[in-house]
Amino acid sequence: MFEEMKTRYFIGLFLLLSIVFGVLFGVISLFMPNGDEFIEAGITLVLYVVTPVLFFWYHFRNQGRSVREVVFKEGAVEWLPRLLGIVVISIAFSMSMFWLQLFALYPLFPGFVDLLLDPIPMPENPVYLVIMLISIAIIGPIAEEFIFRGVLLHRMMKKTSMWGGIIISSILFGILHADVFGAFIFGVIASLLYIKTRNLLIPILLHIINNSIAVIWMYVAPSWPKWGILNSSELYEKALPNAIVLVISSVLIGWVIVRLKQGLPNKTNIEVALEEGTQ
Repeated sequence: MFEEMKTRYFIGLFLLLSIVFGVLFGVISLFMPNGDEFIEAGITLVLYVVTPVLFFWYHFRNQGRSVREVVFKEGAVEWLPRLLGIVVISIAFSMSMFWLQLFALYPLFPGFVDLLLDPIPMPENPVYLVIMLISIAIIGPIAEEFIFRGVLLHRMMKKTSMWGGIIISSILFGILHADVFGAFIFGVIASLLYIKTRNLLIPILLHIINNSIAVIWMYVAPSWPKWGILNSSELYEKALPNAIVLVISSVLIGWVIVRLKQGLPNKTNIEVALEEGTQ
């Protein structure tokens, strides 16, 4: 199913729609206050809503398949406590790993580190704020899971192997996020969850929980937890607690990956790797 969908067609469709809607949004924004926010919100909707809906609607319809074959609620509820635990471990790992990356970069690129640590102001336009929050917390995770754990994972598994697909799709996922290594590990876990359950809803729920907590952190409680860093001066002041969290969370992340890996097929061919789900 997903392995027949070509990533370059998705990218091409997005670029085409971005040009068309970009011109349209640009013209409309000339007559609106906060025109830049309107354009940004519009392009976000093109990326996360219009492009994925058109792309996957065409392919599922063309193949005579249903979304319910890969997204179903059976068994999803029992995964929720485990997903919440994975998210807590993943966020702790990502925050401490982000600290380590900034710690290493600061002596060489202090201005760049300060830029990454600049606080994100809450948008004043309520419509723009709602669109961005929904995009980050709900729409984005759904679209990204269909793209990365759906199309890219299957395409790379078909071209390489099961683990080749997991690693390559997770690297691409990480590159598109500020916390590259943390996002890479998140991609590996999400891929294993999908392969293990054959249900794309499981990594979607993981992603939604993760991003929802991130949104709350971003706007509601940016100073929590206390060991987190808010500015470059804290990179060294809070080195010890961050290092401790990094070590503990790394061990727990490794344990999660090992547990998810148990019971997975060892064959490298995608048809064998997904044999139960395609029969």
